[in-house]
Amino acid sequence: MKAMLIKSYGEDATFEPAEIEKPQVKAGHVLVKIAASSVNTVDTMIRTMGKELPLSPDTPAILGMDFAGTVEAVGEDVSTYAMGDEVYGCAGGLADLPGTLADYMVADANLIAHKPKNLSMREAAALPLVAITAYEGLTRAGIKQGQKVLVHGGSGGVGHVALQLAKHFGADVYSTGGGDKQLALIEKLGATGINYKTESVEQYVAKHTNGNGFDLVFDSVGGANMLNSFEAAALNGQVASTVSLCELDLTLAHFKGLSLHVVFMLIPMLHNFKREQHGEILRSIAQIVESGGLKPVLDEKRYALEQAGQAHARLESRQAMGKVVIEN
Repeated sequence: MKAMLIKSYGEDATFEPAEIEKPQVKAGHVLVKIAASSVNTVDTMIRTMGKELPLSPDTPAILGMDFAGTVEAVGEDVSTYAMGDEVYGCAGGLADLPGTLADYMVADANLIAHKPKNLSMREAAALPLVAITAYEGLTRAGIKQGQKVLVHGGSGGVGHVALQLAKHFGADVYSTGGGDKQLALIEKLGATGINYKTESVEQYVAKHTNGNGFDLVFDSVGGANMLNSFEAAALNGQVASTVSLCELDLTLAHFKGLSLHVVFMLIPMLHNFKREQHGEILRSIAQIVESGGLKPVLDEKRYALEQAGQAHARLESRQAMGKVVIEN
């Protein structure tokens, strides 16, 4: 089969086309013919940082985590899927799990679900990692109908899904963005936009919550922005973060009695820990999509498998609006 390989890591790492052996299905897994895959920030981090990240695979490596495709063979002990089923998931591209930048992959049946019927393969491939991350963060933070929820980075990959899921769960949703394009997308998706470049946290908390703060803050920006999340949260509020690789002063979080939920959705893949939960979340996501509650936003640029390097560059340029997708 055709695959795009990374033979060495680093800032100048390039994808090289290669013909390699088609993988064989094994017990508990399915063989999937890949139709599309999407690029996530963690994919670009693996390509450039390599073994500085403990989750990076040995080279030569097939990267890519998210996919949508068609089941071509079913392993022993798999009863949920049959040949010809259209599926999606986040199931490879790290540690010892080969990724999606190839014609085929063998995926753990616990990490996938049937593709939403009303999405194209390209759209479905955009969802798994960001949707699981958003769903996990919101549900772990105990999202409830009628809450005031703030999503930082609502035009980004995780943020634009978290925004829509929070709406689906019945929350009154607000979201930060840094420009007209970003704010237009946020408003289009049904949230109240906040320009963080022109409004301070104090100003928008006063304006939208009478100074009381947001019941739940979903922070897809992370790092130093978590201090803004603590400031924006209500007393005894909930903060969910997807980017917590930093040192922070937790004094404000202490005096406000905040609960912090750190979401690292790769744990089931890395540690073979409760992988079935990802399948369950993806089934819930499919139902939400089919009910009209969630629609992925795709970047306007389209890429073929051979253009994997250009797709990575597009995401790293920060020019993309929506998910960057590679089509086989």
